Amino acid sequence: MEYGHEQAVADRVNVDFDVFRIRTEVSETGGTVQAGFVTEFRDRETREQRFEQIDEDIDYTAAQLDRKVVTPDQIRTVVRTLRDSMPEMFPDRKLRDDGRLEHIPKTLMFAKTDSHADDIVQIVREEFGLGNLGAVKITYTTRLSGHNPEELLQSFRTSYPTRIAVTVDMIATGTDVKPIECVVFMRMVRSRNFFEQMKGRGVRVMPAGDLQIVTPDAHAKEKFVLVDAVGVTDTGLHDTVPLERKPGVGFDRLLNLIGLGDTSEDVISSAASRLARLDKRITHADRSEVEEIAGMSLGEIASRMVDALNPDRHYAEAQAAAGGEEPDEAQIAAARKQMVKQAVQPLAGNPKLREKLIEVRRSYEQIIDTATKDQVISGEFSRDATDRARSTVESFRQFIEEHRDEINALDILYRQPYGSRLTYTDIKELANAIGRPPRAWTPDVLWRAYEVLDASKVRGSGPRVNTDLVSLVRYALGASDELVAYSDLVDERFEAWLTQQANLGRTFDNDQLAYLRLIKDHLVANLSVIPTDLMEAPFSTHGGLGRANQLFGPNLEDILTELTQELAA
Repeated sequence: MEYGHEQAVADRVNVDFDVFRIRTEVSETGGTVQAGFVTEFRDRETREQRFEQIDEDIDYTAAQLDRKVVTPDQIRTVVRTLRDSMPEMFPDRKLRDDGRLEHIPKTLMFAKTDSHADDIVQIVREEFGLGNLGAVKITYTTRLSGHNPEELLQSFRTSYPTRIAVTVDMIATGTDVKPIECVVFMRMVRSRNFFEQMKGRGVRVMPAGDLQIVTPDAHAKEKFVLVDAVGVTDTGLHDTVPLERKPGVGFDRLLNLIGLGDTSEDVISSAASRLARLDKRITHADRSEVEEIAGMSLGEIASRMVDALNPDRHYAEAQAAAGGEEPDEAQIAAARKQMVKQAVQPLAGNPKLREKLIEVRRSYEQIIDTATKDQVISGEFSRDATDRARSTVESFRQFIEEHRDEINALDILYRQPYGSRLTYTDIKELANAIGRPPRAWTPDVLWRAYEVLDASKVRGSGPRVNTDLVSLVRYALGASDELVAYSDLVDERFEAWLTQQANLGRTFDNDQLAYLRLIKDHLVANLSVIPTDLMEAPFSTHGGLGRANQLFGPNLEDILTELTQELAA
């Protein structure tokens, strides 16, 4: 039984894709060079130019474009459309002041010939405002111009500067460039296998952290966009279709349709695609909650749904039910119905899971309104900023009161039971809870609200971190007179601890102090420290646990325990 694209997406082996079709008059119908014009003629190999006035019209078809006749404006029109459409293709990315993407997704463009690739590269550089390294040609002949194609390919694969690569077929097969998020066809392909191989350059999954090294504003590689400027997806070569079939239908609507018993292929396939994408960006905390409600992972649910749509599986199930005999259409249909029913049961029969998935999905998305045009009414500080800040602070205080028995961090900070200590897991649980819609609070949001109301009592600069919730909750409860950044509190406690140690006759040399400060910084972010933590970064780059044992000897564990007690919450 063939292992197809849909199943690979559900199994998180591949990412799904969207098709973006660009049509222009010249690329669809060709054109005419009219008699009497002084026309440029160019050698395909040397690119040497000559000019000649033609005596009769030269007609060319779309198939002859970029081979017999080059129309620079057609290439420019496609490239400009690609550039201007990228915010639509990647709506969650950062925009520049001119409305274009701040960071161009890694893009691979397939050209017809080397000469065509040269034309594309030149126009891409002009339209995207890229330098020689920003857009490059990577073909087997690149070496002839003094460049190493392997080095260019490596730069495209692993570094930030090269955003767009144009090739003919060098990167079509056997080359792994995982960060690619956009594949552009500016050439027709006649072979089904070759087309699938070319398209396959975009399907590779990639860890979010690795992707963000080369594309900083990418949250995760959830899909890639196949841009078709020649009609290759309109031909019979396009075997694989996106798992997503209903891009205009909301996630909540899809889940509700399944809950109402809709077992149509498009609904189930699209829901599986959304679940597979959500599975790539969901946090560990949310994943645990979802799996507890569902009894299985999102990936497993999506995989079962895709499997239930596989005609080969329908046939195999029907044949097994018929005792190995050839099944008829009715038996195959019955097998499909039963498989689909079982596959969607985790969603259809569990409204709590559907609600949770909708809630989690909303917390990761923003609505992008590209239709409404805006204009400036005024530019001034809002007079009700204080009222909004007060509303946020009051809502936060109410949240603490309402949830203090449910959220462990609030319970500990509120009651301060003897022997109970906060852990980073407790703080992370609290951060997840306040980050849910409709609140969508972060430590930064809450901190700014208090700065508006009580600026004289707020201390601490720089971005806020989750452990600042300790300070925020204590201030909200009135347990602290000032709202002080948690890092500042730990710094103050650390200096006090050093003074106390000196008064007791215990001093530390420079190497020991440097290591103690690493431990202090770890406590700022994590609230506790144990010996095994010293085997991880950043300690590992400073000698790790072995170095700590050399510096502090048998006193190491006592020091770690004491610092946790004295410095952390």
